[in-house]
Amino acid sequence: MCEIYVKADPIHYELRTRSIRIHGVVTSIRLENMSWDVLAKIALKDGLTTNQLICQLYDEVIRQQGKVSNFCSFLRVSCMRYLSNVAGQEEKQAILQGKLDGKAAAVVPMVVSTILRKVAGG
Repeated sequence: MCEIYVKADPIHYELRTRSIRIHGVVTSIRLENMSWDVLAKIALKDGLTTNQLICQLYDEVIRQQGKVSNFCSFLRVSCMRYLSNVAGQEEKQAILQGKLDGKAAAVVPMVVSTILRKVAGG
């Protein structure tokens, strides 16, 4: 199972630093290439540039929590939450279409029962 992870191209977890201007203040953000790629996908989906998305995320987390102690970690978690949401949506769609194989269905029985309850109106 771990093979899918350990065979990842090292370029994906190589760090890249970018300078971003947030409210007129230039700051450096250092993230893995894969995180930058995910942020670019989110931005494209939302009709924004990556820099605009990062500024929007910064504003929203400040508005919600008043501060952010580690903005780079926040961005990484935002990427993971996005990917988790996408995977969850694909999984739900597969379940509803009956395309989930037996092995995968055994891994997600709670998801299946929850979705079936919602589909049945319960």
